Amino acid sequence: MTSHIQAHTRRDSLVILGAVCLSALVLPLSFTGGAVATPAIGREFGGDPAGLAWITNAFMLSFGSLLMAAGSLADQFGRKRLFAFGISLFSVVSLALAASPSVWMLDVLRAVQGVAAAAALASGTAALAQEFDGPGRARAFSMLGTTFGVGLAFGPLVAGGLIDLFGWRSIFVLTAVLGGLSLAFGVPRMRETRDPGAQGLDWPGALSFTATLVLFTCAVIQAPESGWLNPWVVLALAGSALCLAAFIKIEGRVARPMLDLSLFRLGRFVGVQILPIGTCFAYIVLVVMLPLRFVGVEGLSEIRAGLLMVALSLPMLVVPIVVATLTRWISAGVLAGVGFLVAAAGLHWLSLFEAGDALSALVAPMAVIGVGAGMPWGLMDGLSVSVVPKERAGMAAGIFNTARVAGEGVTLAIVGALLAGLVRSHLDAAAMGLPPAAVAEAAHRVATGDLAHAVKTLPGMAPGVLASSYADAFQSLLHILTAITVLSALVVFAFLARPVRAASPALADEQA
Repeated sequence: MTSHIQAHTRRDSLVILGAVCLSALVLPLSFTGGAVATPAIGREFGGDPAGLAWITNAFMLSFGSLLMAAGSLADQFGRKRLFAFGISLFSVVSLALAASPSVWMLDVLRAVQGVAAAAALASGTAALAQEFDGPGRARAFSMLGTTFGVGLAFGPLVAGGLIDLFGWRSIFVLTAVLGGLSLAFGVPRMRETRDPGAQGLDWPGALSFTATLVLFTCAVIQAPESGWLNPWVVLALAGSALCLAAFIKIEGRVARPMLDLSLFRLGRFVGVQILPIGTCFAYIVLVVMLPLRFVGVEGLSEIRAGLLMVALSLPMLVVPIVVATLTRWISAGVLAGVGFLVAAAGLHWLSLFEAGDALSALVAPMAVIGVGAGMPWGLMDGLSVSVVPKERAGMAAGIFNTARVAGEGVTLAIVGALLAGLVRSHLDAAAMGLPPAAVAEAAHRVATGDLAHAVKTLPGMAPGVLASSYADAFQSLLHILTAITVLSALVVFAFLARPVRAASPALADEQA
């Protein structure tokens, strides 16, 4: 009888793992799918560059900024309850997105979809921490991270195929169906778990943190078109800095903070948060920007662009599993740092190609980047769960996933603005006598892969000049990303290369 109960519990845990992994597949598919669909949405609805940029950024902003709050709510009200709410809302909003009549409505619904995604991911990962212990928990979280990576990596291919066959709305129909499957199979088998010490959501902290990200992202998205000295841009940046200072002050005073700032005194905790941020610069920005380049600037179909992206994404199926095995002999921190160096080598290799080179020549450096990024990707979820005790799993999941998802949103906004600025600097020499505002708008449109509307913005300029300016700017951007990835490797080596002593409890080991 006892063995039957244990077997049944084991099956339930595996089904729950499958359901949470399915949700972890759907969420990045929504992210990459929206990005690949942006050119098609622009062709149907028109819209300015900022409005189209918010199709991706609204989702990532609400998703990332609310993950820590969602983790706290999961600890207080129950992981199963919040997961059911989040994945249900996500599926309903996905169907609404498929019927959206305008860019403005898409932006609003994408923000709501991000709220639902935060609830589903934070509660789902916290539920997994209750279902598995020891090595089983590390394997479960490694599988979760791999699934998340596969969703990010193969999203462009799936989205491209759907757009070619059925149009961009089919992407959101698919995510609604997959969300419904996760709900149907996972929730009935989940145990309801809570943190008995939870004392409610830290509302001042949640609001100040969200305001920090919202104001910063608004400023960065608007700056390429309006200028960094535009009063509204300056005001938004100043407001973001003030909200960040308020957030730090609030979290330092409350009895049960949403983000325990004392953890940042621990080197390994800091190192773990660097992993997703470094991966954003080495990998995530390419997952979004390369399809925009291939479709919007190079003129490829969405499905051909998706096929090219397989070179970047295919290593995510194999490398994380191989690297997880290597941790028996080599420190996870060393492996992650080496991965960043490999990715940096791939980025530099990619930067050597010039405009007009065969796109097939990009396959090898893209594969090297995928291999390098896959190394830390397969390790960081397992590393993250050792930061806090099991009872604070919701907070641990919230902090790490916030660094990952909010980092993706903020990184995309920063890199997008940087690319627009680089495009404009290359355009200035060829745009003598043209209105500066028109040049700025054209640069912003080209940076988001909207070459067709950029040509209309500057009718006196040859399309080839715009495309060449974009190619030169993208090359400069890759040099910057290479430098950032090397720096990430050095930080990871500094904080995570030392092996963890297995005999010590998690926090004590961190402090040792």
